[in-house]
Amino acid sequence: MPELFVCFIAFAASALTLFSGFGLGTLLLPAFAAFFPVEMVIAMTAIVHFLNNVFKFFLLGKKADWKIVLRFGLPSVAAALLGAWLLNKLAVLGPISEYTLFGKSFELIPIKLTVAVLLTAFALFDLIPGLSRLEFNKKYLPLGGLLSGFFGGLSGHQGALRSAFLIRSGLSKEAFIATGIIIACMVDISRLTIYSGQIMKAHHQLDYLFILVAVLSAFAGAFAGNLLLKKVTLKAVRFMVATGLIIFSVFLALGLI
Repeated sequence: MPELFVCFIAFAASALTLFSGFGLGTLLLPAFAAFFPVEMVIAMTAIVHFLNNVFKFFLLGKKADWKIVLRFGLPSVAAALLGAWLLNKLAVLGPISEYTLFGKSFELIPIKLTVAVLLTAFALFDLIPGLSRLEFNKKYLPLGGLLSGFFGGLSGHQGALRSAFLIRSGLSKEAFIATGIIIACMVDISRLTIYSGQIMKAHHQLDYLFILVAVLSAFAGAFAGNLLLKKVTLKAVRFMVATGLIIFSVFLALGLI
């Protein structure tokens, strides 16, 4: 049953995201992509991502560092608008090539190729040891905001870069998580203002049951993750997620899904 599959993915991804600062969009996007066009999937994922971050804000938001939120978050919002605008431009482009495999025709579509490349790039943050330890000086926070916001608007995958920049900000574990949550909310609001026009035009294509199931499951996952905040390690889980993400990216780029 598709709803159960989405329910499981949203729950697990939301729990992981609470610790890592990223993962919900990474896992929800391919789950939704099995049932909806990619350009709509990104917007649907953004809705779930935003509502889940609002829920997590009520769980941990009071522990955020607001100075860092402003230094990192404001550039993120501006860049997310640009990324979301570019996504809309890519979404209307036709296929750049076609090929036949096992008697079936497949298309190489710019939006799918773009998202596949971005997904693979972010997966490498967990698979390559040097990238997994990547950190940036605190003075580069505004630059980090620009980069993570742009990619958040374009593909919905902002968390890996955000975490890499924020990790050197001298925050406690709880403050690191809470600060990232608030910044993610800001970027989600920014990109949803761009996606909203497309959503309204194609609202009849949306399965609101899917969205509701994903939102409620993500809430449950965030709550469970909060209970286990001091006990869970995600090193092995991140490796598995990143590996699966690259496999999905290859299929997406080839037009197989």
